[in-house]
Amino acid sequence: MSEPQSPPAEGKSTFEELPLNAKLRQGVRELGYLEPTPIQRRTIPEAVTGRDLVGTAQTGTGKTAAFLLPILERLLDQPTGRILALVLTPTRELAIQALGFLDKLGRHTRLRGAAVYGGVGMADQEAALRGKAEIIVATPGRLLDHMSRGYVDYRHVQILVLDEADRMLDMGFLPDVRRILGSLPKVRQTMLFSATMPPEVVRLSRDFLHDPKTVQVGATTAAAVGVTHLALPVPQHLKALLVRELLQDETMTSVLVFARTKHRADRLARQLQQWNLDATVIHGDRSQSQRVRALEGFREGRHRILVATDIAARGIDVEGVSHVINYDIPHEAEVYIHRVGRTARAQRLGDAFSLVSREEEDDFMRIEQLLGVEIRRAQIPGFRYDQPAPERLPDHRGGRGGPPRGGGRFGRSDRGRSRGPPRGGDRRGRPPRSGGDGQSRERRVTW
Repeated sequence: MSEPQSPPAEGKSTFEELPLNAKLRQGVRELGYLEPTPIQRRTIPEAVTGRDLVGTAQTGTGKTAAFLLPILERLLDQPTGRILALVLTPTRELAIQALGFLDKLGRHTRLRGAAVYGGVGMADQEAALRGKAEIIVATPGRLLDHMSRGYVDYRHVQILVLDEADRMLDMGFLPDVRRILGSLPKVRQTMLFSATMPPEVVRLSRDFLHDPKTVQVGATTAAAVGVTHLALPVPQHLKALLVRELLQDETMTSVLVFARTKHRADRLARQLQQWNLDATVIHGDRSQSQRVRALEGFREGRHRILVATDIAARGIDVEGVSHVINYDIPHEAEVYIHRVGRTARAQRLGDAFSLVSREEEDDFMRIEQLLGVEIRRAQIPGFRYDQPAPERLPDHRGGRGGPPRGGGRFGRSDRGRSRGPPRGGDRRGRPPRSGGDGQSRERRVTW
């Protein structure tokens, strides 16, 4: 956890002012947090009344606690030993993350939580579903596996949460979600949380929620506040070399690199490792233990670089990611928002570099149209579109040990934070930072 917050400024609400039991407020205080985020401040008072709710906010704004605290509040005095609440989430990483927060927030209550996801044995999960946990956080596929065995009892479920609903549908879980929802009691509270609201999510909310309260915090098509964007035109065959060149910058202390496919993620991670750069990789074909080790190593700073695919990265909640590199430009513009939201979390600053090949120009233009800005471009010498492919990749030139050649071309002072453009020219002019003012910001809760 990060350092506790300073007392909030006058006029701002605190967790003490929210309709939460003293046991829950104590758990929040022990985590060192005083001030709720906007999504928490606006949803918790509605959710604790039992009303259905749709909450939309950007990645990293605290949606997890916005539904966990009301769940705990509403179930405090309920009989234990049966499933009372179900949280559906798209990835095992998100399930593990949510369970971790649940354990901390509910440490002074009798309520127990369990995570149900694939890639691990089913015995402990079966015990939890048979009554050893009141709050189940599950991925749809594994939960259906348990349901097919006939021992999942939903008769006492009072609360359902659909977390990261947009990503759940993107991953093809809609039929599974509908099957699970069809097995739940019709009289229940349903909360849906999402970073974006595509038509499929809107239809899902209309089908399964009753007169929901809608809470939207910020524009769902805006990138996270505090992100500086930079596009680097580069031919496809030089992208790996440009990533290595960027990583010569010592200010890039915690770097998340997005690749479009598992194969490309593996290949890039291996190349970086051959250059003695401490990189690891996470994607859907990695085993659960491999994914956990990679994520923990990145979170704890043992790995400087994490190469990830979009689906695997949706569950990554790591404080202090300094940079996001879009090794491949996503086909869907909204995916870019989710990617860059991995940095500049908790009101911090961050940088997003996009390596744009000639074939990806149309996709990148759609991202600019979605954001409503022209992202500044910098042509790095030696990485032009017409640059010929090398016969072999050159030997490693020092990794992270020394300063970048050329006087720190990619240092923070010349990536858009200084008054002058980076070396190599500025084709479009610097875009405004997404809501940032360039100053340090007060630490806020992000769970």
